Amino acid sequence: MRRGAHIAVLASLLAAACAPAPDSTAAKAPRIVSLNPCADAILAEVAPDHLVAVSHYSHDPASSSMGVAQAGRFAATAGSAEEIAKLDPDIVVAGTFLPPATERALSAMGYRVVKTGSIASLDDARQQVRDLAALAGEQKAGERLVTEIEVSVLAAMPLEQEPVSALVWQSGGLVPGEQTLVSDLLHHAGFTNFSAGRGLGQGAVVPLEDVLADPPQVILNAGSGRMQNHPALGALADRTAQFDTKLTWCGGPTIIAAAARLAEIREGAVR
Repeated sequence: MRRGAHIAVLASLLAAACAPAPDSTAAKAPRIVSLNPCADAILAEVAPDHLVAVSHYSHDPASSSMGVAQAGRFAATAGSAEEIAKLDPDIVVAGTFLPPATERALSAMGYRVVKTGSIASLDDARQQVRDLAALAGEQKAGERLVTEIEVSVLAAMPLEQEPVSALVWQSGGLVPGEQTLVSDLLHHAGFTNFSAGRGLGQGAVVPLEDVLADPPQVILNAGSGRMQNHPALGALADRTAQFDTKLTWCGGPTIIAAAARLAEIREGAVR
């Protein structure tokens, strides 16, 4: 169930999101190669006509942040300077971990390199979409995606009820800290970040024994490691829900799927 007071807002935002697109500015927009899977998914939504290639991660179902069928529309690259030179883009979009030697080689060949950093909140995610859309000359498409994200997050907001404590538990027992996108999404969907509430930061580990001894109201199983599949968790099966680990990686369209899944889990938790 959702906040009835937001129905009118949702309707107007949905109308804006579904409004017909203006004529494309493809002739003026740059050709882009993306080396970052999160940027891949955003650019595939807002600037598909200008996206020359995506990272090889997006062609792998285990690591793609979009559907592999959608990713398959684009060539893939492992990110070497030689591969990129053959594609001859105007702009190369990369993450902050782009090897310095590759960045120097691309710059020496005259390619503009734009690095998109990690995001820690919904505000960061909205800005990332706008920045990438502007880079491609597709600001209106960027605003449509931002609107769709806002609609999805608004739709996930519960009625005014007590927050539900949730542990996002990844492979190896890793948990997210407070200053992370998934933590921000948890708060908007009516959860509290169980690990952050115990002073644990990004990359901290919560052992199986601690989960069993002091379980949260909901365990979001976002991994496939030994701990997440331990038989002892059978005692907590009624409070454990699967949460695809890929929903914790990226902003952009990933937020829409993550918000919907969190709303579904929360409804089950309070039912």
